[in-house]
Parts: sequence; C-alpha cells; structure tokens
Amino acid sequence: MVQVGTMVWLSSELMFFGGLFAMYFTLKSTSPELWAESTATLNVPLAFVNTLILVASSFTAQAGVFAAERLQPRRTGGLLALKSWGMVEWFILTFIMGAIFVSVQCYEYAVLVSHGITIDAHAYGSAFYITTGFHAIHVTGGLIAFLFIIGRAYLAKRFGHHEATSAIVVSYYWHFVDVVWIALFAIVYFLK
Repeated sequence: MVQVGTMVWLSSELMFFGGLFAMYFTLKSTSPELWAESTATLNVPLAFVNTLILVASSFTAQAGVFAAERLQPRRTGGLLALKSWGMVEWFILTFIMGAIFVSVQCYEYAVLVSHGITIDAHAYGSAFYITTGFHAIHVTGGLIAFLFIIGRAYLAKRFGHHEATSAIVVSYYWHFVDVVWIALFAIVYFLK
C-alpha cells in the first residue's frame, strides 16, 4: 500500500511540475527576445555535468534498493569492494551526489544573480528560479529522506521487509526527481 500511495502522490507532483512547465512555456512565448538574451548567460556545460551527476545518483540509489531487497543494510566486505556494499553505502553515495547537485545549482544561482538575472528582475528570472528552485527543494527533500532511511537502517535491530520497502519508496521519489530534472534541463538549457 505504501508503494501505491507513493505512486499516487508522485502523480500529483507530476501535475505540479506540469504547471511549472506550462508557466515557463507561456512566459517564453510572450517574451522571446528576453529569453534569447537571458539564456545566453546560462552555463550549459556546467549544467550538463551537474545533470550527469544527478542521473548517476539514480543508479547508485537503485543499487541501494537491490541491496535492501537482499535485506543487506551494510557492506559485507571492504570499503572498496563495491559488490559487497549494502543499502547504507549506496545511499550515502547517492546523498553525496545529490548534495553536489544542489551545491552546483546554488553556485549557478549566484553567478546568474551577478549577471543581473534575479527572480524579480523579469519574467525569465521568475520562470527560471521558480522551476529550478522548486526542483532543488524536491531534491533537498529526497536528501532528507535518504538520511532518514540510513538512520533507520542503523537503528533497526533487524533489517527486514519494512525497512526495505521504505528504501524502495524513497528510490521512487528520487527517480521521479531525476526524470523531472532531465525534462527541465532539456527545456531550460536547450530549448531556445
């Protein structure tokens, strides 16, 4: 039931982001010159590398899910033996990658602000910061969820199906956030 409930909730989140995309396209169609001028300041290579980091974190999260499904909360071998990693190690790596993603996005915001693109400067600034900002908030929520799941794995006397289900549900959310970012990245950075 938890998995089904999570999928229903993620469907509502999809509608939320659909509304943000609609706002972005509407504002873009009414001010094409502003979009051309403002998108020229975007650092596409940095955003691309940041996107690769977030997409890679989806793979590490899934590796953590596979370990959780094996009911393996922690590693059984050396730290460098990736095949022996448990859910905790994979989720810690996923957390680090997600934190890097949010940090790079904050750096990008600082650079854009230095170029005069702020949330209240014009329609492009509003659309950019609202769409990418809400995504960053969702990523941060996912990072908090990973910390919660990692903490539960350490506190559980016996790692069982309940803990594994929680890990799976968090991975659904993380994969959702990744897919939304891929669409957002394509729209914001490549659609001129």
